[in-house]
Amino acid sequence: MISASLGAVLARLTILCACALAAGAGYAACPLRSAYDITVTPEALLFDRGSGTARRIEMRNGVLVDRGKAVRLTTADRDRIIRFERTARALVPRIRQVGARAVDLMAVAVREEAVSTSPNAAANPNLNARLEARAAELKSRIARSNTSKEWRGNAFNRYAAEALGDIVPIVGGDLAQQALDATMRGEFSRAAALGERAAGVRASLERRVRAKLDTLHPEMEKLCPALRTLDALESGISAPLGDGTRLNLVELGS
Repeated sequence: MISASLGAVLARLTILCACALAAGAGYAACPLRSAYDITVTPEALLFDRGSGTARRIEMRNGVLVDRGKAVRLTTADRDRIIRFERTARALVPRIRQVGARAVDLMAVAVREEAVSTSPNAAANPNLNARLEARAAELKSRIARSNTSKEWRGNAFNRYAAEALGDIVPIVGGDLAQQALDATMRGEFSRAAALGERAAGVRASLERRVRAKLDTLHPEMEKLCPALRTLDALESGISAPLGDGTRLNLVELGS
């Protein structure tokens, strides 16, 4: 299985690919937090809170619905809801694009690691075939997804494990075979060195993936103005919800 640290690194970018406000994601420039999952449908934005007291909030063309009951809005509040919906929907393709780019960079990192660690594995046509197939599968999943529920918690770790689970062993397996061959020839120092390289493949790949994904920060930060707009629009809604509380779907740090 892929380690939790690599899953967390990838999830930091890709958890947002399902929708504009995937809960728990954030950037250094504009850290975003939310207790809600969001589902984007042609008719509405649906916000579901799974932790604590379950709650669903809906936005439908300027109408705000809290647990099945419409909230009485002022004209200004209705306008803010409409603008919130429009801004969120416009973010979806932009975020999916960043997520797809993250998958491409992950594939590049795997290839570079193979070339650096095990040229024999890098030349193995099975590695590129499997890598391309897994990357295409993950990018297709991103393109189809319309809900952050598919990316919360360990979900992305599982997707990443599927993507890399049959790729990394090709690299590590080649090194292990070389180590065995060296042992059979009595080249024990070489065998030990190859064994250490094989054991370190996963950690080395994680570092390489982190470095690749760090290059996406400028693209991620381009989303910050729209995220700040969403936060400002929500904060400006004066109408109370059914229990008297204010709407608080997202929180954006400084």
